[in-house]
Parts: sequence; structure tokens; C-alpha cells
Amino acid sequence: MSDVNRKWVYLIVLSIIWGTSYILIKKGLEGFTPIQLGSVRIVITSVVLLTVGYKSLRNISGKEWFWVALSGLFGSFIPVFLFSYAETEIDSSIASILNSLVPLFTILIGFFAFRISFTRNQLAGVLVGLIGAILLIYMGSNINPGKNYWYAGLVVLATILYACNANIIKSKLQEVSAMGIAVGNFAFMVIPAIVLMILSGALSSSVREGDYFISSLGYVIVLSILGTCVAKVMFNRLIQISSPVFSVSVTYLIPVVGIFWGLLDGERFSIWQVVASGIILLGVYLVNKKRNASRS
Repeated sequence: MSDVNRKWVYLIVLSIIWGTSYILIKKGLEGFTPIQLGSVRIVITSVVLLTVGYKSLRNISGKEWFWVALSGLFGSFIPVFLFSYAETEIDSSIASILNSLVPLFTILIGFFAFRISFTRNQLAGVLVGLIGAILLIYMGSNINPGKNYWYAGLVVLATILYACNANIIKSKLQEVSAMGIAVGNFAFMVIPAIVLMILSGALSSSVREGDYFISSLGYVIVLSILGTCVAKVMFNRLIQISSPVFSVSVTYLIPVVGIFWGLLDGERFSIWQVVASGIILLGVYLVNKKRNASRS
């Protein structure tokens, strides 16, 4: 399969996996606190990746280890906890939609940190997307006044970190295999995650005896293996065979999957939130369309 076809397959599969991740986080929080869920998720992922891919670490040079560690911090460690905390107050479908801001921040960070140029039309797309995000948060706070929609800011922060990660992988880690990046990421994260898991009491008797412990642990295991292990390797490879902006365009499709699961779980979603979501995706479309046009 050519890289052109492979990148589209990766994009579709990743959208399904990551679009499902938000409802898995929500269900995992029934039996765990955000810190517990995040730390358990990282530990499970680390064990799986280090078991199957530890040999790939040999191909990472000394100068690349810094960027591998930074990629892990920005692309996995911090966002895992940000999303867990955010979904204690906002719906999983809203989190999936706000994640669509990643391509917009990828453009901005690519310019300011890595001197990757962008056009005025791409800047317009960024502004349109941000307006849509503000409207989405505002509408959500009106529909669900009992929830604290300031927590949506945690998702926005996570999207900025994801954008940093995409640019780091494309500009600094092109020579490292997708598996090597993923395993290297979690080799750095596993010790801090184990410490957090112990300190948070994730496996204490009070947690293990809870009504939702078994089901929540099951959701976290699925989230770890599919949503992190498999998806992480696929995403790293997608960045390498395409561009940072194309790779994060997976966020076009993630909201569709995320909203689907949210509605099945009884989450409320108004027509005005649909409009705000459309504005965000319009901004993402403008950014990606103009970037593709500039390459043709």
C-alpha cells in the first residue's frame, strides 16, 4: 500500500479509536478519580509497549532522547490527566469536539516555534475555529448550568500540547521509528505514573471494593491498549508519512464518533451546539484546505 493510501486508512481508523476514547474516559471515571485513571492508563500502556517494542529503543540516538521525552510529556502524560479532569465536569461529546482545535494550534505553534509559514486565510481559519470553541463552551454552560464549563479550558490546553507534539515529531524525530517514539515516550512516563498510582490509592481496597471498579478497569484497559498503545504508534507513523496538519486532521472525524457515543449515553446536545461545532470544523477545514493548496 502506498503512503498516500496508507495515511487515509490511518486517519479513519484513528478517528474511530480516539472518538471512542472520550466515552471510555467518562466510564472509567465512575470507578476512579482523574489522577487514578490517568496513572493506571499510563502504567498499563507502558507495560504493553515496553513488552512488545523495547528493542526499538536501541535505535534512538542520544540527541533524540530529549525530544522523545518532550514528545511524551506533551503528547501523552499531561493530556491524559487534563482530559480526565475535564470530563468530571463536561460531557464526553463536548471534549471530542473541542479536540478539533488541534490543527489550528498546530499551525500557530509550527510558525512561532518552528518557523513554518502560514497564509492569511489559514490565520482566518484559526480565528473562526476559536470563535466556534468559545460559542460551544458558552452554549454548553447554558444547557448544563450545574456543570463547571471552565473545565473546558483543560481540553483547550491539551490541544495546544498535542499541537506541540505533532510539530516536534515532524521536525525533530523523522529518523526515529513510530514504535520507537511511542515506547520511548512511555519509558520516561512509567516511573512517575507508578508513583502517582500508588500515592492516589488507585489499587487500594476502598477503590477495589467499589461498585464500578471492575467495569471501570475494563474500560481503562481498552482505552490503554487501543486508545493509547495502538493509536500512538499509528499516529506517529501518520505524521511521518504526511504532514503535521494532515495528521491532526483526524479531529475532523473524532467529533462525529464522540457525539454518537455521547448521545447513546444520554448526553444533551442542542442545535446551537451543532452550529458551534460546525464553526470549529469550518475553521479546521479552512486551515487544512489552504495548506494542501499551497503544496499542490
